[in-house]
Amino acid sequence: MERPQITLTALRDIPEVYPGDDLVQIILNGLERESLTLEDGDVVVVTQKIVSKAEGCLVDLSTVTPSPRALELAAAVGKDPRLVEVILHESRGVLRQREGVLIMETRHGWICANAGVDRSNVAGTDAEVALTLPVDPDASARRIRDGLIQATHSVAATQCVAATPRDAAAADVAVIITDSHGRAWRLATVNLAIGVAGMHPIADFRGQPDRFGYTLRVTTVARADELAAAAGMLSGQAAEGLPIIIIRGADWPRGDGTAAEMQRPVEKDLFR
Repeated sequence: MERPQITLTALRDIPEVYPGDDLVQIILNGLERESLTLEDGDVVVVTQKIVSKAEGCLVDLSTVTPSPRALELAAAVGKDPRLVEVILHESRGVLRQREGVLIMETRHGWICANAGVDRSNVAGTDAEVALTLPVDPDASARRIRDGLIQATHSVAATQCVAATPRDAAAADVAVIITDSHGRAWRLATVNLAIGVAGMHPIADFRGQPDRFGYTLRVTTVARADELAAAAGMLSGQAAEGLPIIIIRGADWPRGDGTAAEMQRPVEKDLFR
């Protein structure tokens, strides 16, 4: 029996990402620098920051005119009214507020501070620029995965002397887009999945026996979040500059899922 093992590899020397940049090519170039080739079962974890940058999700705050609601809310929590206007634009509503804190439900359905709007790690800019979440992180993940599969299929085909569909098969990989969120009952932030492709984000163990024969009845595991959190130990939060992580050896549910499947329905939310 092989020893269970998971490896995480950060792709180094990733260049600063700007609107319109090709993230698939950036990932492929990073793999080549590390002498890595994608294999079946790999998970490519990409931070939201570079996805948002590539998709042009940048807002120049000097162009923002705060609404009366933004002015009122900014005064209550002590934030820049222009930033609050952007936060409101990216949100379905305010869940909690206090001095310095705005907990929002994003238009995607995620619950997080400032609706994911951030000013950090935006190169070549000052505090006048804010970065929002991607418009559709699941769609972003699908585009990256489709590009990687197409590229690995092309490589496989050219390397086969007489390529058959099986010989030239592309690596079956999953892609996860992550963001750092706080949690209601625990301090500090952790990387979570806000977009996935090529996998079901939840592993369902209901109906399976445990070690002693007890049949599991309610056990489901947020596998995409577990992988995102693991990758966060390498990608970091500050000046690490490691926004792309390759995870190898992990067990994840194959299929066509979305990160949105992990959102708890309002009718099942006991604390909202």
